[in-house]
Amino acid sequence: MKKKELILFDFDGVIVDGMNEYWHSSLLACKYYLNSKDICSDINTNLKTSDVFISLRPWIKYGWEMVIITHEIIKKNNPLTDKNKKSFLADYQNNCAEIIKKNSWDSNNLQKCLDRARELQISNNFDKWISLYNPFIEVVKFIKYAEKNGCQIGIITTKGKLFTQKILEKIDINPDFLYGYESGSKPEIITNLINDFKIIGFLEDRLKTLLNVANNSQTSAVPCYLADWGYLKEDDRKNLPKTIKLLKLNDLKNKLANFD
Repeated sequence: MKKKELILFDFDGVIVDGMNEYWHSSLLACKYYLNSKDICSDINTNLKTSDVFISLRPWIKYGWEMVIITHEIIKKNNPLTDKNKKSFLADYQNNCAEIIKKNSWDSNNLQKCLDRARELQISNNFDKWISLYNPFIEVVKFIKYAEKNGCQIGIITTKGKLFTQKILEKIDINPDFLYGYESGSKPEIITNLINDFKIIGFLEDRLKTLLNVANNSQTSAVPCYLADWGYLKEDDRKNLPKTIKLLKLNDLKNKLANFD
């Protein structure tokens, strides 16, 4: 029996630009839920999205990391700035781990802080919260085009499934499959899907994730596409391996015909 064709998408940075929401929700998490003596109690949660936060976003994989980064930007002493961010990024993972250790935090609890900040906004002013997300119209149209042509759609994200679902409903996308951070790693999810579907494309803006899929013997046959419009590091577009293709927004409709 012929397997159904399936196209997989990352969510943040691929289907929507949520930069303003990330910053706003991380600020709220720091203000209301994060136990820290290093930040002022009167944080202005209407502050314009930090340029430093924007520039560090490509290094962030999980939501709890956004809380750490925001904390470092807004703290009273020795904050993370444009001048010292290079040294922070030089050892990003270890620096994040050191901040967690120094403050006796836990990544799961940091994630819960962020989730609670989002739940607060959804309860108090859902329309304002959802307006902080801007969909990439070309991608939305492409997904609908793919569905009309018989492809199934899967979304794999490191955001919580509940929050992703609310945004998808607002932009009128109803995927056949939706996996949040609760479901495990993307390579693991894709490995399980391969058994039942012919995956004809995986669109993602995190190069390391694509490399993990491309270099995994169980998922190496999946066509991998780096979303040029997403949260990419400066060097991500350079010297891509043959297993990963750079995809631009205006390529999407043409690419669908070539997905095989």
